[in-house]
Amino acid sequence: MAASWREMGRGLFDLLLPPRCLGCGTQVADPDALCPACFSGLAHITEPFCARCGLPFELGVEGEGERLCGACLGTPPAFSRARAVWRYDDASARLILGFKHADRLDSVPGFARWMARAGRTLLTGDPVLVPVPLHRWRLFSRRYNQAAVLAQAIADAGDLDYRPLALVRRRATPSQGGLGRGARARNVQGAFVVVRPGEIAGRRVVLIDDVLTTGATANACARALLAGGATGVDLLTLARVSLEET
Repeated sequence: MAASWREMGRGLFDLLLPPRCLGCGTQVADPDALCPACFSGLAHITEPFCARCGLPFELGVEGEGERLCGACLGTPPAFSRARAVWRYDDASARLILGFKHADRLDSVPGFARWMARAGRTLLTGDPVLVPVPLHRWRLFSRRYNQAAVLAQAIADAGDLDYRPLALVRRRATPSQGGLGRGARARNVQGAFVVVRPGEIAGRRVVLIDDVLTTGATANACARALLAGGATGVDLLTLARVSLEET
């Protein structure tokens, strides 16, 4: 009976305030959704992709077994696997930046659902979810950590363990925007530390962030988590930048 009342209430709410596309605001059938035009305009990441970093392969790959991109063969990242929903381009950037800087928290349920689908192989086996942390001063100015909001939504929907305070950014770092690969790595070197090792020791961690760019931040976080006792670290993001764009 309670479920019926909830369904009736949701139907009435949708009648008064019809669901809108998260991208363009067009009326859609379901809440937390995209209209067909916005959905098809996004570059969804599907196989084949690098088994390690999740980079989509431009051409099909032959043979059986896991395939790695050249970057992962040359310099393997500190994390074991990375998965993302979309390529980072103009279409996905508009959605992500609206969520990140314009208080578009209404996007979170949809984002979390798509991330859970893209990262379904990462979210099995009882992992602990940890967001990439902001420094306290940046958190104060921004008012929320977008990675933490996403991580909590994914954890709540999947009944997963969520530890938002296990990893902290112990020093403020300049924005990574505009920095090259090497400068990004130097910028975040030693910036993260596990302050609650009991929450991640002996556990596999799924690190949550909004965008994977060069991997500098993710690698720095993964190294800190492994040093803190994690048995392995995977990475799940909304979008990732292509190597040629970093």
